Amino acid sequence: MNYAQIRKYDVANGPGIRTTFFLTGCDRNCPNCFNTDYMDFNHGRKWDKNAEKEVISYLKLDQVEGLTVLGGEPFENPIGLLDALRNIKKEVNKSIRVYTGFLFEDLVNIEKSKEILQEIDVLIDGEFIEELKDLSLRFRGSSNQRVIDVKKSLQNNKVIILNGYK
Repeated sequence: MNYAQIRKYDVANGPGIRTTFFLTGCDRNCPNCFNTDYMDFNHGRKWDKNAEKEVISYLKLDQVEGLTVLGGEPFENPIGLLDALRNIKKEVNKSIRVYTGFLFEDLVNIEKSKEILQEIDVLIDGEFIEELKDLSLRFRGSSNQRVIDVKKSLQNNKVIILNGYK
């Protein structure tokens, strides 16, 4: 698994101040992708213990509310992502958000993807669709994308939108 960048402080990809990392690799080829460089699975650096320790050290800061994972497509790196999330959660108990072009309903039926879902709190799902672009939406680009409460959705076996989002 490769990553393109780690941001110590990020206010654009979730509420409050968050630490984020961007994984590389994506086969979806969505029209008007804003991270085309990150589609290449070989772009960036290999995720290793040093990257993991860096993220953990940022997450331990009081002012950081949680972690956000973006891409590329995080769910196209399932084994590496699952290991990273589990290792991070052993050290830090803060919220985890993941952005994906896949739909929750599909991910929940794939074994490794469901394991990843069990490790996170919020999933922003769905491809960005230019025709549905809406600059008024919080933490997403188009109106088809959903901000999902993953824990409640897994418990209820249906998508539950996070409070405060439509």
